Amino acid sequence: MRDTRESRLLLVLLVAVAFALITVDIRGGQESPVDGARQAAAAVFGPVENGVAAAVDPIGNAIGAVRDSGERHTRIAALEKENAELKAELGSDDRNRNRLRALDSMLKTAGAGQYGIKGAQVIAIGAAQGFSWTVTIDVGARDGIQRDMTVLNGAGLVGRVTTVGPSTSTVLLANDPDFTVGTRMEKTDELGFATGQGDRPLLVQLLNGKAKVKAGDRLVTFGSRADKPFVPGVPVGEVVRVDPSGGGLTRNVYVRPYVGFTKLDIVGVVVQAPRSDPRDAVLPQKPKPAPTVTVTVTAKPPADGEQPQGEKADRPLQEQQPQGRAQKPAQNQDQAQDQAPAQNPDDQGDATP
Repeated sequence: MRDTRESRLLLVLLVAVAFALITVDIRGGQESPVDGARQAAAAVFGPVENGVAAAVDPIGNAIGAVRDSGERHTRIAALEKENAELKAELGSDDRNRNRLRALDSMLKTAGAGQYGIKGAQVIAIGAAQGFSWTVTIDVGARDGIQRDMTVLNGAGLVGRVTTVGPSTSTVLLANDPDFTVGTRMEKTDELGFATGQGDRPLLVQLLNGKAKVKAGDRLVTFGSRADKPFVPGVPVGEVVRVDPSGGGLTRNVYVRPYVGFTKLDIVGVVVQAPRSDPRDAVLPQKPKPAPTVTVTVTAKPPADGEQPQGEKADRPLQEQQPQGRAQKPAQNQDQAQDQAPAQNPDDQGDATP
């Protein structure tokens, strides 16, 4: 169609008629004069619209699926991340079992010594090279923790609290060179002072230079005034070496601590001291020595008609004789016959009556 003056007039006329019909339809409402024409048009073009919609709908669904796939992928990624965080928080089954055993052992130790403790978890460890041996635990002033409180676990003495924050605390470990604790020997009650030596055994200086001590002897904490920083009776370690007595006022021994300071996890802060000194009650029982096995062999009695083994063993020795000895009696007999005088037949006849 060419762009002429008539075509432009026709287009303007059609637009004017359309606006007029729209105005009449809006003012008429449900009684609009064009409602019949609308229904007729719907009856004619409805099937066509449905066919077109059915043809186009799969494409629309595909486009919607592609659009929603991004949202689902984001949701799946968020769920996987949350699942990983939950697994990391819960830990593996082996770790949970190990922590449960550590907690049970610590509760038994606290019960044996009648210590009131506040459980805690080690959340950070200080550098061991050139710095203090320290750890950070997840309890602080809000949990009733104070400076100079004893820290222990199921094995024995861990250290003492040095710094307290609102929700965390710092613990100086017993193997730190700046750490010193009063000790008491099991049974003999010999007193001394234990000092940390890093990854080496603790150095214990006994006050009695002539104290009788040997490898395997055990030590516990002696306790402090007002039970700070140390409560009495906490296991410290076992003697592994004793310096020779040089006649001095003190004597040095070396003690392997019960606690493994490089693998701390569950610990307890003693918030209430025992009413009385537990002495050696917290120390574990020493293993009993294995009994010596003695094997006794009983000889089986011979059956009826069977000769004892001793006689069976002796008979071959009696029967087996050298051949030379066995032939000698025969040779002697032959010689005796040769040497005997021959009898005269006449003599035999004379002898006949």
